[in-house]
Amino acid sequence: MIEHLPLLPILLPLLAGILLLLSTEARHGTRALLALGATLAQLAVALMLLAGTEGGFPPAGPDGIGVYALGNWPAPHGIVLVTDRLATLMLALTATLGLTTLIYALARWERAGSHFLPLFQFLLMGLNGAFLTGDLFNLFVFFEILLAASYGLALHGSEAPRVKAGLHYIVVNLVASLLFLIAAALIYGVTGTLNMAELALVVPRLDADARALFELGAFLLGIVFLVKAGAWPLNFWLPATYAAASAPVGAVFAILTKVGVYALLRFSILFGQDVAPAPFKGDWLFYCGLATIAVGTLGVLATQKLDRLAGFMVVVSSGTLLATFGFTGTTLTGPALYYLASSVLGSAAFFMLIEMAERNRAAAADLLAISFEAFGLQERHESEHPDEMSGVAIPAAMAFLGLAFFSCAAILSGLPPLSGFVAKFALLKAAIAAPPLAPALHAALLFTALLLSGLAGLIALSRLGIRVFWDSERPAPRLQWLEAGPVGGLVLLCFALAFGAGPAMAWFEATASALHDPASYIGAVLPGVRP
Repeated sequence: MIEHLPLLPILLPLLAGILLLLSTEARHGTRALLALGATLAQLAVALMLLAGTEGGFPPAGPDGIGVYALGNWPAPHGIVLVTDRLATLMLALTATLGLTTLIYALARWERAGSHFLPLFQFLLMGLNGAFLTGDLFNLFVFFEILLAASYGLALHGSEAPRVKAGLHYIVVNLVASLLFLIAAALIYGVTGTLNMAELALVVPRLDADARALFELGAFLLGIVFLVKAGAWPLNFWLPATYAAASAPVGAVFAILTKVGVYALLRFSILFGQDVAPAPFKGDWLFYCGLATIAVGTLGVLATQKLDRLAGFMVVVSSGTLLATFGFTGTTLTGPALYYLASSVLGSAAFFMLIEMAERNRAAAADLLAISFEAFGLQERHESEHPDEMSGVAIPAAMAFLGLAFFSCAAILSGLPPLSGFVAKFALLKAAIAAPPLAPALHAALLFTALLLSGLAGLIALSRLGIRVFWDSERPAPRLQWLEAGPVGGLVLLCFALAFGAGPAMAWFEATASALHDPASYIGAVLPGVRP
């Protein structure tokens, strides 16, 4: 049975989503338990697969890479799911984010619109499939699944700003999906395969004419991944969309841009820098990442709203990852993966924290009453929340919000002693140590970009944080444990990353080493073939 584990991250949310669609909205408790159970199961499976890559026990092979052939049809002709260290890391992050944001949503946001729970499960299904798939066509399929679900979630709860930003998001991604399909058709027409491992073998052998067509298809594919990653100048839709989305949706969206980053990293290493098409080459990624950091940093300094600030912080994190993955050599990959985990967890906590910190109970009650009335639901009064912090003095709630805000600010801007500081310090140290393998100019530019973006984040977070917490006329929010718990849990995970930085960084370095050995990946997917 254990050999079928790689299929469960796709199968569990699919079945849960179908059952949730078939159940009635009135059975709120049953639906919530079903969604929670499915998401908990996904987290357990993700952790088991992650442990398998470390120990080499089934379904992973001796090198820590597991290949699951659907229908026992081997690659390259069959569909395969591949579990290596990077894929299982992303699965674990997705499940962790899914569980915490789902718990937060069950406090109130899940009932502000229809079909939240099934859409949420389909989003997790698309994310899990995108990280596991071993071929380009199924990457497109899972992209479309997660995007279709994200369209509904981005519009969840209505409101004019949400609809306006959501429509921009939908249009941009529909165009990107069309480009993805054209790119996949071109690549298949030239190479005769869409299996990632086989592409790495076929591309270097193409003649000049075929290579020109392949590079056109790969260029379009790279554009698609850059759109998904929120890279400049293709990220104009991101801050408004993330800011307008409901709090749990913005939190789970923190990992959506990392799907594009993941795809760019995976393909750039499989192709190799000698034959990689333009968008996957190191210099392209490096300078695109620097431009994204610059634009994100300016946005961070210019914005006057916390929700838009959170969106621009996501842009900065994507730019940082693109720049570090495009840096010459492999010394920055391990610290960059540590930074990826820290920024995803910190950003998700920040999105949920913003809604709690800025909540005006009267305005929030009016908004929810309108939403509940529109969908035939009855609003619950404060006395009907047994899990609300009704017995806790208001200063305790404000103390929690203040400490959580300071922690998120430290994580996202890179202040000691939390995981954001460890990640940026490791990146800076690796950038300085990289020359003469890397151009000194690259190291200087990356060093400057990381320091300035961190400083800008600290300034903006301090300025807006003072407005929120020093406003004596703002009604103090009342929190529920379902809301405070997920935020506290994500912050504690970042604390654990920081205080366990030694073992964690060693694991991320080992993940980077395995990732930069594409021969092992190709050999696992195509047994008996070594490039």
